Amino acid sequence: QVQLVESGGGLVQPGGSLRLSCTTSKSISSFVTMGWYRQAPGKERELVARITHGGNINYLDSVKGRFTISRDNRKNTLYLQMNSLKPDDTAVYYCNGALIVEEEIRGYWGRGTQVSDY
Repeated sequence: QVQLVESGGGLVQPGGSLRLSCTTSKSISSFVTMGWYRQAPGKERELVARITHGGNINYLDSVKGRFTISRDNRKNTLYLQMNSLKPDDTAVYYCNGALIVEEEIRGYWGRGTQVSDY
């Protein structure tokens, strides 16, 4: 069973930084894409940043220049470095990974980590 476990969330002042981590139970290089999503209270879940197996990256417009997605294949860990945090960044952040299973793309989710400002 594929597991994704997020960590690194917490309380942060506006303008501060946090680094989220997502550790996978399966080799990170096996994933077609991996990404970070977030969901704020009363809002739909949205894609924040995504990286493909080949290294292509895309970001939500509102986080461009502030957030950086990266991965460490040796540690099977995906990261999201978040700088210059704003109140609007407050949300539960979820790690997502997509695998090809029996010729179909299947998505896997972590349980989420809370990022809040104070």
